[in-house]
Amino acid sequence: MLAAEARALSDQVTGRSCRSASRPWRQRSGRLVSSVAAEGYRELAGYLTAAHPAPATPDDLTAVAVAYVRFALDHPAMFRVMFAEPCDPGNEERVEATAALSEYVRGIVRDTFPDADPDALSTTVWALVHGLACLHLDGKLDASTPEVVADQVRTAVHALFTASPVASKAATEPSERARA
Repeated sequence: MLAAEARALSDQVTGRSCRSASRPWRQRSGRLVSSVAAEGYRELAGYLTAAHPAPATPDDLTAVAVAYVRFALDHPAMFRVMFAEPCDPGNEERVEATAALSEYVRGIVRDTFPDADPDALSTTVWALVHGLACLHLDGKLDASTPEVVADQVRTAVHALFTASPVASKAATEPSERARA
């Protein structure tokens, strides 16, 4: 019954930004919010594994990124509730759901980029993809068609994976004028 009640309440959440949903939920039970969030994480995991059941290449990871943003656009209220409040460490259901999703992303990164730091790169990938989801939800990026969204996500993720270390190094070195 709690799950059905949580689903009904998540459908009532509105807001213009990824963080704006937190105001109405501050009045709700932490258990109910955690139940909604846990259900959302499980549904999100289903979207991601449907996009690619065993991702192991940058293209596979890109397909998973597109699925993440698609989930946010298909379930905006649920998505907002999932990220509106910090994870309650006392709610085992939510802790397990978030841990499973985090490990899924780390596993993809480990398989796709075995020489990279899986924690750092999985945080980077998640931040990029989550940011893209929020920007699409908030109307900052064109979400007119699923194809437009998918293309924007693919382009951004590919840009991250194909960035040249030489260009990155040059951007972080002080210029000759700054040294003088």
